[in-house]
Amino acid sequence: IGKENPSSMKEFILLSLSENRVVQKISFVVFLLFYTLTVAGNLLIVLTVTSSRHLNSPMYLLLCHLSFVDVCFSSVTAPQMISGFLVENNTISFAGCIGQLFGLHFFGCTEVFILTAMAYDRYVAICRPLRYPALVSRRLCGRMVGVSWAGGFLHATLQTLPTALLPFCGPNKVAHYFCDVHPLLHLACADTRAESLAAVANSGIISLSCFLILVTSYVVILVSLRGQTLAGWHKALSTCGSHITVVILYLGPSTFVYIRPSGDLSKDRSVAVFYTIITPMLNPFIYTLRNGEVRGAVRKLCRRKV
Repeated sequence: IGKENPSSMKEFILLSLSENRVVQKISFVVFLLFYTLTVAGNLLIVLTVTSSRHLNSPMYLLLCHLSFVDVCFSSVTAPQMISGFLVENNTISFAGCIGQLFGLHFFGCTEVFILTAMAYDRYVAICRPLRYPALVSRRLCGRMVGVSWAGGFLHATLQTLPTALLPFCGPNKVAHYFCDVHPLLHLACADTRAESLAAVANSGIISLSCFLILVTSYVVILVSLRGQTLAGWHKALSTCGSHITVVILYLGPSTFVYIRPSGDLSKDRSVAVFYTIITPMLNPFIYTLRNGEVRGAVRKLCRRKV
């Protein structure tokens, strides 16, 4: 088969997490439940924050955007994966594949930047509590959110365009359950070493640098707590404990996948489940269960709806 234009590749076939039909049926039920909990839980957080007059601090504005991004991020990959458990060949059109690639990196990178902004918010709240209203205003918070969305869009564009312009002449079986840069580079009928290095430099550096910034911020917070009472330690750790948990669950696996050149894609499939499915589902429970104000606002919202 000779080389064709990128647009001539009509569709790709996505792999399932398992080839066993019994496992696929069980996985369909499990991941459908996970996705339902993800959408319901995160939308509940968004409705709670937007409808409550008490949850108006910058932290809750960031939490609202994080929950909205989680719904979008999970919706990019989960429905296609879940429907694939019920069919023999889980196909996706070329345009759909490129759209999924863009959405994955757009919402994924936006979430990384929002988590970084939340770390700054927690640092100021714990280490500079008296200056918190001046250092973290709603106006500044709005700007950080805007920069996060713009940065995610720029990152996704830089990841998607070079991949979409590559020639694909077959085979068309993507070694993943969603379209991502490394699996698609394996299918291109061209030398993709430059694109592979660019992908690592783009996604990998963003994930690793933000992860290091977040870890450093919490080291600074812990150092600043020296000499504090046990009650002070407990209050500080309860304030940022949920954020630390989300950072580890999301940025840990994604950094592992994107910081290294494309290699064993079967490992990438297993690790990707954590940051595309598990973490977006757990976020509402992590933040709600550890935050009394959010719990109270959720109860009021539910009573009002009932």
